[in-house]
Amino acid sequence: MMKKPLLTVVLTLSFLVPAGAAVAQSDPCNIDRDVKPKALDEPTWKRLNSVYEEVGEENYQQAKEELEVMLRRVRKDEYLEAVLQQALAQVQWALEDYDSALSSFERAVELDALPNETHFSLMYQIAQLYYMKARYRDALGRLDIWFCKAPAERIKPDSYVLKGSIHAQLKEWDETIAAIDTAIGMSDDPKENWYQLKLAANFEQDDYPAAAVTLDEILKRWNDKKTYWVQLSNVWFKLKEDEKALSVMVLAHRKGLLDSQGDYLYLSNLYSFRDVPLKAGTVLQEGLDKGIVESNEKHWTMTGDAWYAAEELENALVAFERAGQAAEDGEMDLRRGYILIDLERWETARDALNAALQKGGMNERKTGEALLMRGMAEFNMGNLDLADATWVEAARYTQARKAAQQWRNHLREERARKGP
Repeated sequence: MMKKPLLTVVLTLSFLVPAGAAVAQSDPCNIDRDVKPKALDEPTWKRLNSVYEEVGEENYQQAKEELEVMLRRVRKDEYLEAVLQQALAQVQWALEDYDSALSSFERAVELDALPNETHFSLMYQIAQLYYMKARYRDALGRLDIWFCKAPAERIKPDSYVLKGSIHAQLKEWDETIAAIDTAIGMSDDPKENWYQLKLAANFEQDDYPAAAVTLDEILKRWNDKKTYWVQLSNVWFKLKEDEKALSVMVLAHRKGLLDSQGDYLYLSNLYSFRDVPLKAGTVLQEGLDKGIVESNEKHWTMTGDAWYAAEELENALVAFERAGQAAEDGEMDLRRGYILIDLERWETARDALNAALQKGGMNERKTGEALLMRGMAEFNMGNLDLADATWVEAARYTQARKAAQQWRNHLREERARKGP
């Protein structure tokens, strides 16, 4: 936005005003000027033209020194001083000496000696410098004068972007959005950062429906940027439009844009929220397999839960086993034990339950359940003595005692039925 002005244009505007012409104007800006510009004498014109040539060759320091010499020799010619201050300001800007440039511009305006078009064009440059110095209200005041006075053909989309940026710094969000919308409407090729400013204003106002519209507009132009897809999904979720939130993330996933752990966890959670556990498990598994989602107890447990909810028991067993490998307690091995008992895989169930009991860290109820199920596994493998011993141990836990006794009774009946 903050481009260096062209000295050529400024000088030309100053020089082309004919000697003796009067400028008198009254308009809606409530600024009346009656300025009688002067023609520059030939020696001065030649020296300024020499300065222009130095600027054209980017010899800014040399141009600055020459202008400062000329200014020291100015007597009471306010018009010439204004022309020189204006030119000096441009050179100081090119040298990135913005404080000095602002002082020179302000002096050129204060002298009130330049023709209207030149005089008011300085307002825009002063507004830019005020903006850079965080003098936002001053910047807006100068910019409003420029808008009022500038010819229509000089007003470009960037001018409204500057206006919107100033309002944003003043937290005037309605005005920010209005200015940016005007800039967008004027341009055949609106810039991404314009939309970003508008979106920021939407969020500052907590106007999520408007933010969704802005993000839709952004994605029509920059649909290869993950950030906007994720933001749009978050907006829809905030608006309790969770189906739309999910659809947006699915599209981003299909486009191959998801590349962080947060992306995969968010998409998986959206699937779970919509009660689609198969997809939730698939997404998490993909993230883990790609190394994008960290391989740890928490994430493997989440994956196992999703697979289990989807009745994908083989996948759930693998996930819970990976979770158990990372766990310090036996909770995950116990969960594998539940599934394996249901699948009547007695030997594998016994191994899982043994692992759970060896790791420990479970409360009394779960420890008792682990012993009960290990006894069941031993019983179904024909290891009746081991089953009985395991149920005796289970009976030490209050919540497992009744079930353990029932299993022992069943074991005695089984032995009696088979005989010696």
